[in-house]
Amino acid sequence: MAITPFSDDEDDGLMGEINMTPLVDVMLVLLIVFMVTIPALRHAVKIELPHASSQKEDAKAAQVNVSIEANGTVLWDGQPVTPSALRAKIAAAAHENPLPELHLGADRKVAYEAVAQVMSAAYAGGLTKIGFVTEPKP
Repeated sequence: MAITPFSDDEDDGLMGEINMTPLVDVMLVLLIVFMVTIPALRHAVKIELPHASSQKEDAKAAQVNVSIEANGTVLWDGQPVTPSALRAKIAAAAHENPLPELHLGADRKVAYEAVAQVMSAAYAGGLTKIGFVTEPKP
């Protein structure tokens, strides 16, 4: 007589029931966690905080206007300066508090190299806030 691992006597049908025990366990744990944490969230210490009236300080940063003319002349607030004088003025402006903004305007015919040199001198001197001045289209 031959023995087969699968017998036809057993019912191989799928189980049609859902095991509710793990679901009830998880829900019970969540219920306990929420019951413990909700009172802690609503608990607050009542303290009387001090009141102070102060106004915001409007220390507007100064601005320095640097222009480059078409022939390459650099102007510091409208006055022509040499490259060494420009570096000295930038270093002096970098020690001011608050740090001034450098407004850089250049003629449209100026080579980019001249603009890049002024920007490099400003950054090396300590002026990191640089703005470019342009004219709006008519």
